[in-house]
Amino acid sequence: MKKTKAYWNRLIHRDLAYFFLGLIISFSISGITLNHRESFSSREYTVNIKPIQLELPEDKSILTEAYFKKIAASIAPENEFEAYITRGEEGRLYFDNAFVSIDLNSGKGEIEFVKPIPVLKQMAILHQTTNTWWIWFSDIFGIAMLVIAITGTFITKGKYSFKKYGWKLTLIGLVFPFIFLFLIN
Repeated sequence: MKKTKAYWNRLIHRDLAYFFLGLIISFSISGITLNHRESFSSREYTVNIKPIQLELPEDKSILTEAYFKKIAASIAPENEFEAYITRGEEGRLYFDNAFVSIDLNSGKGEIEFVKPIPVLKQMAILHQTTNTWWIWFSDIFGIAMLVIAITGTFITKGKYSFKKYGWKLTLIGLVFPFIFLFLIN
């Protein structure tokens, strides 16, 4: 039996799709959730929100990360302090399972306790990680997606082949990203 181009295209297309199926599903789900990150967090959900009142010093130059690191245990005793940033007159303290928003003038704020969303959080982390080895694997995945797309165009023969039919759907499918890139943004 002679191995045709169609045979090799099907084989490559199938085997790469099987190998990367888990990652395709993971990237699809986490990509969808990241598209809606302004509506909800794909990493955690809120368990409880409590108002807080801090007695802050008059001298605002003291309000540094080191200052908040010192008083972090009194704010969220069960949570490890991670970082502090300011946004105008608001301070944001980040803990491993909590966030604090505080008005730097009045000391009023709230603490939001969160829990991770199992599996979805890990998928989102994979989608956004900057680990060198993961980036290389993701690049290989990207190349494999190109190979899957290209080999898939040559699998079908006859009136539904890419040459006779598929190119039209491909063209229509390409129109939408360009509409969003150039006309809507």
